Amino acid sequence: MKYREVEIFSGHRFQVPEHIQRLDSKRNRGWQLRYGKWLSFSDGTADGSGAGAALALAIEELHSRIDRLPAPTGLRQEPNASKSNDLPVGISGPISRTRKGRRVAEYNFGVTIPRFGDKPTNVNVYIGTENTITDERYEEALAKAVDIRKKAERAYQSATTKAQRAANRP
Repeated sequence: MKYREVEIFSGHRFQVPEHIQRLDSKRNRGWQLRYGKWLSFSDGTADGSGAGAALALAIEELHSRIDRLPAPTGLRQEPNASKSNDLPVGISGPISRTRKGRRVAEYNFGVTIPRFGDKPTNVNVYIGTENTITDERYEEALAKAVDIRKKAERAYQSATTKAQRAANRP
């Protein structure tokens, strides 16, 4: 797990793990856990002397959540607003391609496959040629592309959670 040094208003310094943020304002002094549902841990004192105890509670809760919740993946959940079609995240197309020596274009969906610890890869899902493409074939290919993407997302989620839990162990 990654740690960073945080200096609070009183001058005390703490080693703080990722997913925990410091909140220092006139009304609120404490730590905020941002893993799953956000939760605040107040210092309970105006002078910051309770910051260490509050951080310890936040870290304990963080470890508990890592052990029972899926890890955040950072994968996009919603299509980009500038996307010009209604295809799901990670799927693009239909992509038209005319292979060398052919006269007829073929159409594919491009599916981005996220891979934990590695660069993403792409897979093409064949729809048909310009002579054979139909609405039915389009829908079948789209369903296959969505299925491929969902399986890849589940594998990525599983690998991310496994790595997060391994990093959580002392």
